[in-house]
Amino acid sequence: MSTYTFPTIPKTVCLELSGTPVLAASLQGSHWRVKASWAGLLIDVIVGEELSKRRRLALRARFAERALCKSAVLAEARARDLKMGDVGFRFMDFKALLSFIVISEITENLIVKDNSPDIPEVIDRLFTDIVNINRESMADIQDAQIEEMAVNLWNWAVTKRVDFVITEEQKAKLRHVACKLVHMCEGSAASEEAIRRQIFMNMRTGKGWVDVGNAIVADEFFQAAMAGLEQLYVKLMQRSSTEAHATMPKIAVERDLFKVLSYQAESAIAQEDFQRASTCVLRCKDMLMRVPRMAGSLHSLCYNFGVETYQKNKYEESSFWLSQSYDIGKMDESSVEPEMLAKVLRLLATTYLDWDDREYYDKAISAVNLANKEHLNPAGLFLKVKILLKGRTADEELLEAAMEILYLDMSLDFCLNIAKLLVDHERESVGFRFLKIICEHFKSSENIGKAQLLHIHMLLQKKEELLAKEKIEKIIIDHQTGSQLTTELVPCLHNILWKKAAESFEVQDYADALHWYYCSLRFYAFDQMDLDLAKLQRNMASCYLLLEQVEKAKEAVKEAERYDPTNIFTQFYIFKIAILERNSEKALQAITALENLLTAKEQEENDILTDKGSTVMLLSLAAQFALENEQQIVAGKALEYLAQYSEDPQQVLTALKYLFRLVLPNIPQIPESENKKKEMNRLLTCLNTALLKLAQYFDGELLTSDSRTNEAHWFRKIAWNLAVQCDKDPVTMREFFILSYKLSQFCPSDQVILIAQKTCLLMAAAVDLEQGRKASTTFEQVMLLNRALQQIHKCRDIWNLLKETGDFSDDPCETLLLLYEFEVKAKLNDPLLDSFLESVWGLPHLESKTLETIASLAMEMPAYYPSIALKALKKALLLHKKKESIDVLKYSKCVRSLVNLLVPDGAPSAVFHPLEEVWGYFEDALGLISRTEGYPETEILWLMIKSWNTGIFMYNRSKYVSAERWCELALRFLDHLGSLKTIYETQMNVLYSELAEAVDKKKGSLLHEE
Repeated sequence: MSTYTFPTIPKTVCLELSGTPVLAASLQGSHWRVKASWAGLLIDVIVGEELSKRRRLALRARFAERALCKSAVLAEARARDLKMGDVGFRFMDFKALLSFIVISEITENLIVKDNSPDIPEVIDRLFTDIVNINRESMADIQDAQIEEMAVNLWNWAVTKRVDFVITEEQKAKLRHVACKLVHMCEGSAASEEAIRRQIFMNMRTGKGWVDVGNAIVADEFFQAAMAGLEQLYVKLMQRSSTEAHATMPKIAVERDLFKVLSYQAESAIAQEDFQRASTCVLRCKDMLMRVPRMAGSLHSLCYNFGVETYQKNKYEESSFWLSQSYDIGKMDESSVEPEMLAKVLRLLATTYLDWDDREYYDKAISAVNLANKEHLNPAGLFLKVKILLKGRTADEELLEAAMEILYLDMSLDFCLNIAKLLVDHERESVGFRFLKIICEHFKSSENIGKAQLLHIHMLLQKKEELLAKEKIEKIIIDHQTGSQLTTELVPCLHNILWKKAAESFEVQDYADALHWYYCSLRFYAFDQMDLDLAKLQRNMASCYLLLEQVEKAKEAVKEAERYDPTNIFTQFYIFKIAILERNSEKALQAITALENLLTAKEQEENDILTDKGSTVMLLSLAAQFALENEQQIVAGKALEYLAQYSEDPQQVLTALKYLFRLVLPNIPQIPESENKKKEMNRLLTCLNTALLKLAQYFDGELLTSDSRTNEAHWFRKIAWNLAVQCDKDPVTMREFFILSYKLSQFCPSDQVILIAQKTCLLMAAAVDLEQGRKASTTFEQVMLLNRALQQIHKCRDIWNLLKETGDFSDDPCETLLLLYEFEVKAKLNDPLLDSFLESVWGLPHLESKTLETIASLAMEMPAYYPSIALKALKKALLLHKKKESIDVLKYSKCVRSLVNLLVPDGAPSAVFHPLEEVWGYFEDALGLISRTEGYPETEILWLMIKSWNTGIFMYNRSKYVSAERWCELALRFLDHLGSLKTIYETQMNVLYSELAEAVDKKKGSLLHEE
C-alpha cells in the first residue's frame, strides 16, 4: 500500500458520505499519512463501470502517484486554516475536487485510446459528473490546467476519425463538458482571446444541442455567448482610442451577435416559440445594413422556417417566414439567385392557397405572378393555373393563361398536364379546347399520340363514349395504315381500353366490354405472341360465357391456350367450357392440370397471378361451377384438391363437408371391390385432413367454442358411419373408428362423447386383436397386440370417467376390457399375468361365460396356460352349480371343456390330474342329467364315449377295476340317450360283456390291480 507524507496537522479529519467513511487523515507522530487505496475506492464510486478492470487498476496507480500530489497542496492549504472544532472542510468540496481529477484522467485516456468500445459510457459519465465540479473547490489548481484539459477535450470531440465515430449527441455532450470547464476560468480579468474562445465554444455547443433536438439546454449556452459578446464589446470600446479604430472589432462582434441571434431563432422554432424566433430574426434583419454578407444565410434560414411550419400546417407563420425570406433575398440579389426567389414565392403562393383560397386568393396570385416574373418555371405556370381554378376564373381568362403556356414553348407533356388539370377541375370546355389546340400545335411531333390518348381518356372519363369511339377508330385505322403509335404508347392505349372494358364488365354490360376488348385486339398483329394477348382472349371468353355464347368462348380460349397453355386461368376456362358441354373427362383433365400447376416447383412468371392463392381460388370456383351444373364427380375432385392445397382451415373444412355430402350416399351402392377400397382410402385421407385443420383451429383459437365443437361433431359422426359400413374390411373399419375417436377429442367430454370414445377404442382394440391372431410373423403380431393394449388402457380411463356419469351395470365394457387385456398379456407372455389375474379372481359379479372365455384364451396359441384355464373352468362350473335353475346347455359345454382339458384326447394325464377328480365331474353331470330335462343328447353321448375310452385306456394299463368302473359309467350315460340309444346300445352291451369276461380272467391271474 503506497503512502504520501505531509507536514504535521494538528488534528484528525474524517470525511463521510451517507455515514460511510470515504477517506480518513489521522495524526501519526509528525506526519499525515493518506492511504492511496481509499482514493482508489473513490475512483470506483465516481467513475463506475465505464473503465475495464485493467484500466481501472492502472488509473488507481496513476492516482496514487499524481492525483494525490495535485491535491496535496490544496490539503495543506486547507489544513492551515483549520482550527479546533472547525468543520469548514466539507465533503462536497472534496468530491468536486476528486471528480475533477477523475475527469482529467478520463480525458487523458480518451485522447490516448480513442477507439475503445467503452467510449459512449465514458462520455455519458463525464456529462453526468460535470455538475459536481465547482471552481471554489479547486482554488489552488491553475486556470491554465483546466483550460488545457477543456481544449484537449474539445479538439478530441471534433476530430474526424476512421476507426471510431461518435454521434452528434456525444459530441454535444463533450462540448458541453469542455464549455463548463472553460466557464470555471472566467473572470473580470479574462483576455480578449479567452473571451472570444468562450464565445465560440458557447455558440458551437448551443448549436450542437439544437441540432440534436435539445433546444432548452442550448439556450443556456446562447445566453452565455451573449454575455460574452457584451463583455468583449466593453473591452473593445475601452481600448479603442477613436471611432475608426473601433469599427472593425465592432463588425466582428456584430457578426458573432448575428450568428447567436440566428441560432436562438432556431432554438425558438424548435420550441415552437414564434414570437421569440421572429424577434431574433427581425433583429438580424436590422443588422444586415452593417453585415450585408450575412443576408444569404438569413434568407435560407427564413426559407427553412417557412418550409418547416408549412409542413406543420402553420400557414400564418409560414407566410411570415417566406415573406421575410423573399425580402431578405432581394436585399442581396448578388448572392441569392432568381431561381431561389421564385421558389420561395411559389411556396408562399401555395401557403396562401392552402390557408384559405378565398381570403388569400389575391395574395396567392400576386405571389405566383411575382415568382414567374423572377424566374419563369413550369412549376410556376402550373401553380398559376391551379390558383386561377380555385378563384373561379372565367373560361376565357383560363384559356388565355393556358395559351400563354403554349406560347412560352413549354413541352408537350407539360401542356397535356395543364389540359388534364382543367378537365379534372370540371372545366371541360376549356380543357378540351386547349387539347385540340395542343394537337394542332404539336401535330408534327412523334409523340402526338400522347395527346390523342389523353383526349380519349378524358372523353371516357366524362362519359363521352361516342366521341371516344370515333377517335379510337381513327387511331386504329391510322395504326393499320402506317401512322402507328409509338411502342411506348401502345400499352397505354391497351390500358385505357381494358380499364373501360372492366368498368362495363362490373356493371354487367358484357357486350360493351367485348367491344372495348375487341378494339384492343385489333392492335395486335396476327402472328404476335404475347402473354397479354392470352389474357385478352381469356377476358373475352369470360364475356362470351356470360352472354351464353359458348362457341365463341371456346374459340377465344383456344387462342389463349395457343399463347399461354400453362396458365392457370387458361385451364380454368377450358374447365368451364367442358362443364357446359357436359364433357366430364375433359373437365377432370383441366382440374388435374390445375393441380399439376399448383404442385410445380417453378411457375413461369408473367403479368398475371400464378401464386398458390390464385390456384386455390380457382379450384374453389371450379367446384362451385361444377356443383351448379350437377357435375358431381368433377366437383368432388375439385373439392378434394381444394381441401388438399388450401391454407385456410375454414375453407378446407367447408370443402370436405361438401365432398362427403356428395360421396356418402353412393358408398352403400359400391360393391366390395378394389374400387371401394380405393374410395374408402380417399375418404380416410380427407378425414385426416379435417383432423389436421381442426387441430390448427384449436391451437390458434380461430373458431368460437360452439363453432369448432359443431365442426368436430360433424366429422366424427361421418367417420363413425363410414366405419360401420366397413364391416367386411376390419382394417379400414379400425382406421375410421380411430379417426372418430380423435375427432371426438375436440368435443366436450359429456356422456354421449364418452360413450362414443369408449366404443371406438373397443372396436379398434378388437380389430387389432383379431389381426394379431392372424398375423403371419411374430413381429407383426407383437406390434398389433401392443397397439391393442394401448387402446385398452385409453378405453379403461374413459370407462372410469363414464361410470361416474350414470348407471352402466348392463354395459359389457368392463368384461371386454378384462378379456382383451388378458388375451394380450397371455399372448405376449407377460410376466405380470399372474398378478393381473389375482385382481380378476377377486372381482364380484364375475360371470361363468367370462371365466370360460379366459380358459379358452389361456390355451389359444401362442398362449399356453393350462393351469389358468383349469382354474377358470372350475370357477365357472361352480357358478353354474350355484344357480337355482341350472342352464343345462351352458353347464354341459363348461363340463365338456373342463373334462377335455383334464383328460385330453389320447391318453389321460393321470399323473397330473387324478381320475378321481375327473370322476367327480362325470358323476355331477350324470346326476344333473338324471334330475333335469334338456341336457343335450350330443353332450351325453360325448360323456359316454369319453368315459368308455377312459375305461379302455385303464384296461390297457392293467388297471382292471378302474377299467370296469369307467365302462360301467359309460353304460349309465347310455341309459340317458334318446334316439341315439338304439344305435349304441347293442354294440356297447356286447363290448362291455367282452370286457367283463376279459377282466375276470385277468383278475384270476393277479392278486392285485396294481
